[in-house]
This record gives sequence, C-alpha cells and structure tokens, in this order.
Amino acid sequence: MVVQDRTDVPLPPLLPPALIAVELRVFAFVSRVSLPLLRFSIALVFIWFGALKITRTSPVGELVAATIPFLDPGWFVPALGLLEVLLGLGLLIRRPPRLVLLTLVAHLAGTFLVLLARPDLAFQHGNPLMLTTIGEFVVKNLVLIAGGLVLASRR
Repeated sequence: MVVQDRTDVPLPPLLPPALIAVELRVFAFVSRVSLPLLRFSIALVFIWFGALKITRTSPVGELVAATIPFLDPGWFVPALGLLEVLLGLGLLIRRPPRLVLLTLVAHLAGTFLVLLARPDLAFQHGNPLMLTTIGEFVVKNLVLIAGGLVLASRR
C-alpha cells in the first residue's frame, strides 16, 4: 500500500488570524533581541563575577584556591577576575572578536576542573549524579558555554 503525500492540502489554522498576527510580531521581536540579550547577559555575569574576584569579595575565591592549590590565590583569583571583566567588556562590543568568544568558552570549560580535582566538593557522597551546591554552580556553566558557542556561531 502506498501512502500519498498530502502536503499539498492546507491544514486549517489552529489559531485565529489575529492571534497568528500577534504570534508573528512577538516572534519577530524575540528574533531581533535574543542574541543581543544573550550577549549582554553573559557580559553582565562576567563583569560582575570578575569584579567580585578583583575586590576579593567573591565567595568563589576559596573554591578557586582549593581547585588549583599550586597557584597563589593572592594573585591568581584577582587575575582571573580581571580576565573575566575583560571578557565581559569584550562581549559588549557589537561584534565581539572570535578570540573573546573562544576564550570565554575555554575559561568556562576550565571551571569543570573542580569536578576532577575536588570531587568531594562537587558531589554528595562521591555520587556524580548527586551534586552539591558547588557542583550545581559548576555544571550550570554548560548553559553559559552553549550561549558562548551560539554567539560565536552567529558572528
């Protein structure tokens, strides 16, 4: 038995024409603002978190020191903060250089070092499916990495 292709038969609209028009306008607006909003949001996070590291008021400073014990946190944490602020400022450029975006993704990927170097801080009772607050903090960087990759792909 052969199934005929019925793509030539128009389907009745699921929404009234007025709602379809609203949907199209909303979609057009979201299409215009989504990438700039993503870029600005990631920039804000990087500038804010970086500034906290520079001023030595970040609660993550101790985590960085525990994860990379062979580097002196007295200079490394503020230097990491400066890098984050510079990356955030780089994102505020309308078309950030690809180097900024790739450095951002590499920096975020580096945060996963906690899972390897200090699993006791990231997992409850050694179970990789049971994250601690620190583990959740680190794993959420997957979203920021994906956002950075989206921005890099849309240059």
